[in-house]
Amino acid sequence: MNRPLRIATRGSPLALAQAHEVRDRLRAAHPVLEDDDAVEITTYRTTGDRIQTRTLGDIGGKGLFTKEIEEALLDGSADLAVHSMKDMPTELPDGLIIEALLPREDPRDALISLSARTIAELPMGARIGTASLRRQAILLSVRPDFRVEALRGNVGTRLGRIEQGDFDATLLAVAGLNRLGLTDAPMTPIDPDDMLPATCQGAIGIECRADDAETRELVAALNDPATSVCIAAERAFLAALDGSCRTPIAGLATIAGERVSLRGLIVRPDGSETHAAQDDAPTGDAALLGRTLGETLKSRAGDGFLG
Repeated sequence: MNRPLRIATRGSPLALAQAHEVRDRLRAAHPVLEDDDAVEITTYRTTGDRIQTRTLGDIGGKGLFTKEIEEALLDGSADLAVHSMKDMPTELPDGLIIEALLPREDPRDALISLSARTIAELPMGARIGTASLRRQAILLSVRPDFRVEALRGNVGTRLGRIEQGDFDATLLAVAGLNRLGLTDAPMTPIDPDDMLPATCQGAIGIECRADDAETRELVAALNDPATSVCIAAERAFLAALDGSCRTPIAGLATIAGERVSLRGLIVRPDGSETHAAQDDAPTGDAALLGRTLGETLKSRAGDGFLG
């Protein structure tokens, strides 16, 4: 390659931390990229970044954080893009492919609160800030007394609102806090039995043009096989449910030996009804496992459950 390898990313501190991790891994894997000017990072402000006053479901869902970045890939302005996989729609634009997934970080959610270390310890009528329908729905399913209100912005903004006393608590991904070095925040990781994570939470994906063989070869060296199996199951599960930011869906796959296990959950936004399922399969059948479990939950919930 006779020019810098161009990485596209959102401009938030977390997105930049993830892009820098990809850059560093590329340099470690390929000596040809070790020079300071061999890889460059360009930030893009997506529609989801610009609109901060409404929930994601109200303004269009997951693709809001990827559209402008994927346009840069398609028009040749960038060679690869770094994404949080939980932000990715289940269908990619024609001509693009997820070439690699980094080793997954901790997929759990964390409770962020100055006054409580567990959901049960929060006071009656506690004010919870979150823009996630999944988190809202799961919280209300166990604590219908909570007042859940929209809270968007980057990780630092949301932590600041807790420190200012605007909310009794919020929830953030442990992976994001770890990647930003914010492990001293007032956080308590939540067991997946109590708060099943978003599908693909904690996973970083690298997207490329399908016809860019040179970039794909460079990126493929970073792929983590175990993460790829789990994400294949979770994305197939989400796709079977037609998942969007308007639907509270949770899912987590784990590997034991040669088998992958998948837990899935769908919840009404007000927490009034939940449906859960779990199954396992050989790792080679991860996508089939995800589709089957998604169809099982869709059938169990009946027409009209999924928005």
